[in-house]
Amino acid sequence: MTNSLIELQSVSRSYHGVAALEGLTFRVEPGEFVAVVGPSGCGKTTLLNLLSGCDIPTSGRIERRGSVRMVYQHDGLFPWLTAGQNIDLALRKLVSAQDRKSQRQALLNLIGLEGFADHYPHQLSGGMRQRVELARALAGETDLLLMDEPFSALDYLTRLRMRDELARLLHERPRTVVLVTHDIEEAAQLADRVIVMSGRPGRIICEHSLSLARPRELTDPEVTHAVQTILSELGLGMQRSENDRTDEETK
Repeated sequence: MTNSLIELQSVSRSYHGVAALEGLTFRVEPGEFVAVVGPSGCGKTTLLNLLSGCDIPTSGRIERRGSVRMVYQHDGLFPWLTAGQNIDLALRKLVSAQDRKSQRQALLNLIGLEGFADHYPHQLSGGMRQRVELARALAGETDLLLMDEPFSALDYLTRLRMRDELARLLHERPRTVVLVTHDIEEAAQLADRVIVMSGRPGRIICEHSLSLARPRELTDPEVTHAVQTILSELGLGMQRSENDRTDEETK
């Protein structure tokens, strides 16, 4: 294997004879942010399960190095634990209680929730809960974050803020990231490389690289060009993104 954190070679996955993914070959390099986009049902979540080791391919080969953490579509916080206690779960390998306390406080400061350590998830907004989830994922020395549409349950304006938040957190605590999302704008705004998937069975249509430093504005020419290119690859031509249409329809 190369220095890649993850390498897929001709990976396919079927369930009861129905193909979900077919012939995927790509690598994820250390420090890279890779987004995977495609239509609903193209196997994006199946791909994350394969990358995490929670599932195995029907055929092909997957090799991975380092430790992995998942960030889910709906936050995975334990409702009976406070925000601070949820973060502590990711710090349990630290032997010293003082070290855990120090790291917990540093993470709460990082996500701007210094005064919310003792709040339970039901006392926090959706965006605040997702920030706690990100803090927990960034705790410790995890090599790879796998993110399954982590902001899709949030309203549009909160999603925009969370993109900036994620870019800032990754600048402070760099990680390799694989993000699956239906939101093409999100992928173009955050990723170094966007992998575009076909409908079921999911195949790689193309890959699109972006060189613009983060954080990126939606109006940056490289971002708007990437969005239109990806839409075209998905057969949607010059159509507007789902977020644009939804935002306009609610005015």
